[in-house]
Amino acid sequence: MRVAIDARKLHDFGIGTYTRNLLRHLARLDQESEYVLLCHEPDLGVAAQFGPNFRTVLEPSPNYSVREQFHVPWVLRRERPDVFHAPHYVLPPAVTCPSVVTIHDCIHLMFPQYLPNRAAHAYARASMWMAVHRSDRILTVSEASKRDIMHFFNVRPEKIVVAYNAIDERFRRVPADADIARVRERYQLDHGFVLYVGNIKPHKNLVRLIEAYDLLRQRGFEDLKLLIIGDEISKLPALRRAVHTHKLHKHVRFLGYLPDDTLAVLYRLAAVFVFPSLYEGFGLPPLEAMACGTPVVTSNLSSMPEVAGDAAVLVDPYDVESIVGGMQKVLTNPSLSQELREKGMARAREFSWEQSVARTRGVYQEVAGAS
Repeated sequence: MRVAIDARKLHDFGIGTYTRNLLRHLARLDQESEYVLLCHEPDLGVAAQFGPNFRTVLEPSPNYSVREQFHVPWVLRRERPDVFHAPHYVLPPAVTCPSVVTIHDCIHLMFPQYLPNRAAHAYARASMWMAVHRSDRILTVSEASKRDIMHFFNVRPEKIVVAYNAIDERFRRVPADADIARVRERYQLDHGFVLYVGNIKPHKNLVRLIEAYDLLRQRGFEDLKLLIIGDEISKLPALRRAVHTHKLHKHVRFLGYLPDDTLAVLYRLAAVFVFPSLYEGFGLPPLEAMACGTPVVTSNLSSMPEVAGDAAVLVDPYDVESIVGGMQKVLTNPSLSQELREKGMARAREFSWEQSVARTRGVYQEVAGAS
């Protein structure tokens, strides 16, 4: 079986994490099939880290461009794969080989107001419609996302396969004392803190998190800092304005992108991890926090209850008081905090990239066999 995979988003958040783990575990699981990775030029050497049955081909088209609509199909006609996997929602209409597409969520359809303009919304909807109806099989990352895809595109349920995300093994390993000390010193963590990790986008609900943190300080937790880890903070000016409005400049720290080894330490040092997102296809950071033994407060919407199970405090992300109450519940109840630590680590072990990628490979085989 020859499988072509679009790997142009290899270094992104979200889809990049998914693609990296997909390739890493395919390499462990399958040394017989041939995998052809469509890559940007800087990544043409990446196949060497996966094995001799992996090779790369140049796909110079920018993501979400007009050029990819023509060049990706041209590359596929040349390579003649048995199946093509697009790990995000773009499947050019000129692709003629059997195809699998992963749709992680329907965020652009749920919250069109967060897109830059109407044209962007029209492009996202048209691209997703094309991917849903022209692909042979759809992969998604939660039952919640499956319901959303069925709702927006009227697709039959048996066409959609749920293969859950999972966490990197580095989050399961306990860091060495020297590594913990290094991170404490590097980031001057001589105080307790509330932690958020994730993208800095409007639907992540960080303005309400700032408001909730301000109320938390007013209710006796003035020694706790708030650490926000994520990229592109400048793209959400409302977040900076919220910090300014509540005079929290000395108490809220924006640390930007951090490597997983550093994150693994910060998760373990946090008093509580808070993730009040309004919508998630899966929501990986809460699961990472659980694997590290950190008590989690997260949303009661979309996929969050499905991922968290009974191992987190669920709150209404539209209600600032609910978010504050969730944090207070964890911070004032040591027995609950310990219970969440134990349940969280057990819950995180239920999700496995090995199982997810094995299921994905099974979909490849079904689609290639049917063709």
